[in-house]
Formats: sequence, structure tokens, C-alpha cells
Amino acid sequence: MFFLPGLRRHPAFAAGAKDMAAVAPGIAAWGLMTGVAMVKSGMGVWLSLAMALTVFAGSSQLAAIPLIMGGAPVWVILATAFCVNLRFVVFSAHMRHYVMHLPRWQRLVTGYFTADLTYVLFVKHFPTPGHGEEDRKAQMAYLAGNGSVNWASWTVCSVIGIVLANLIPTAWGLGFAGVLALVGMLCSLATTRLRWISAAVAGAAAVAVFALPLKLNILVAIGSAVLACLALEHFRRDRVTTEG
Repeated sequence: MFFLPGLRRHPAFAAGAKDMAAVAPGIAAWGLMTGVAMVKSGMGVWLSLAMALTVFAGSSQLAAIPLIMGGAPVWVILATAFCVNLRFVVFSAHMRHYVMHLPRWQRLVTGYFTADLTYVLFVKHFPTPGHGEEDRKAQMAYLAGNGSVNWASWTVCSVIGIVLANLIPTAWGLGFAGVLALVGMLCSLATTRLRWISAAVAGAAAVAVFALPLKLNILVAIGSAVLACLALEHFRRDRVTTEG
């Protein structure tokens, strides 16, 4: 999907690329420090390059690297990556309505290129799926432009970080720029009271159980936020029914 000429020429492709370019510096800094971390953890340049060019998942990469170098069992590494990336189950469930008209191979490519900020910017720009052919093409073109810039900024800077690992000190903390980019997007999406509550519950839960192994605090945070929002929605519906 991301390489079809028809999408690249669509005006929405440029719009998606422009929106992602605004937050790409944060992603680039995060990718740079991930590349540095891979080499300095002892993985070696060639293995680090192989991971950078095939694995497009920054959080799970950072979580898996120390486990790989520590000789952890494969199931532990896979379980850790699975838990860290559970948020993409939610993303894909929402995105399903946007992409089910595509052939399977295009859906797989779309899933690979869809990262956190790609998803956030896309659903912000297109709150509901398009129904006509032109609407769907515009949405896919936007997603292609958005995802292409995101992937390029992450991957290119990861490779640069790997190559220049011995010249870039981890003490610079450039990876925190990626966190700041995500926080900025979160604040822009928190447009209702319920969304603010879900963000607060998730953040509090993640901090409260931070000591859990295998990054399970992320899973707890997601579950807590979902349960809290479902309970509040149920309470609100009951109150409206009672008052009605």
C-alpha cells in the first residue's frame, strides 16, 4: 500500500507526511538512542543493523535487548515483547474498520508501518472510516504518507545511532524526546473528561506497579484504564436512563 504510485500522488499523502514531520524529530531522537543502546548492550553492529532494519517496535526493542544479551529464554523475550506491544491490539481493532476493504497483503503492510503516532494522527484526522471509494483512497494515502515519514525517521536514525554508537553518549538522554512527543500527542487527544480520566488511571496504575516483571505494568495500566472507562460509561448510561 505504501508504495503504490496512486497513493503517493494523492494530496492526502503530502498531508500525512507533513503532520508526521511535525513530531518526527522526537521519533528520530528516540531511534538514534535505540541504535546506540543496541550496540552498547553488546549486540554488535551487524546484529543491531539486522534488528533495526527488520523490527519496527522501539519500546519492545528496548525491553528485549537486555534480555537477549542476558541469555534469557526465548519465551521470556517473546512474552516481554508481547506485553509491551499489547496496545497494538487496541489499535488494530479500531483500524479494522478502515482497512478491511484492502487485500490481506496490504493490511499486513499497513499493520507493520502503523506505530503509535501514526495511529494517533490518523484517527485524529479521520475520526470515522470513509465509505466511498474516494474517501477510502484519501485515508489510505494519508496513512501511507504518515507512516512512511515515521518509519524513515525511526529507521534511518536507528542506523545512524548504530554506526556512531561510540561517539554518542547515552547520558544525552535523547530518547526522552520520543517520550515527550507521545505525551504531547496524548494531551492533544484528551478532549473529553472521560479521556482525561482514562489517561490519569493508566498513568497512576503504571507507576503503582512499575516493579512488575516483563513490563507487565503496561498491561495493568491498559486494563485499569479500560475497566475504569467501562464502569463510568455504564454509570452514566444508568443515570441517564433513571433521569429519563
